[in-house]
Amino acid sequence: MKTVGVLALQGDFDAHRRALERVGACALEVRTAIEMDHCDGLVLPGGESTTMLKLLAQENLFEPLRRFGHTRPIYGSCAGAILLARTVAGPAQKSLNLLDISVERNAYGRQLDSRIARIPTAEHGEIEAVFIRAPIIRRVGDSVSIVAMYDGDPVWAEQGPHMVTTFHPELTSDSCVHRRFMDKL
Repeated sequence: MKTVGVLALQGDFDAHRRALERVGACALEVRTAIEMDHCDGLVLPGGESTTMLKLLAQENLFEPLRRFGHTRPIYGSCAGAILLARTVAGPAQKSLNLLDISVERNAYGRQLDSRIARIPTAEHGEIEAVFIRAPIIRRVGDSVSIVAMYDGDPVWAEQGPHMVTTFHPELTSDSCVHRRFMDKL
């Protein structure tokens, strides 16, 4: 059984833990670099990316997280996608630069503009996507694969072992996103 860590500093990490367990992972809440070392892969949950950056700095986890990403798969949803991106706008902020994408924070609007949508995927059919103050992927590099689009913008992308969604699959009963991540381990 593969062990998947869920960064448990901020955001709905417990929902990701439950989603991972539904697809057969041993899910571990991660708050230290030592806990991270016991994981085959890692999920960066949604939440607030600037708060996550502050907590990563406070807990001395930014560099261990970047090193982890050079050897093992990471999946980031919403704020996690922002952290994994090469560049961030709206406003600009530091990131892990592990995926060749550029994102714009909160690009779908304010909390009131949050929505649930049905989005088509080539491999998984139509899935439910929960967007909460979601970023928009504005640019993808040549080696990035787009798995799903919404309103003309990529919302699910992969590069090598890493994967991002700008929506929150952990808030639905559909397990295809977490299952796909498990296939990367």
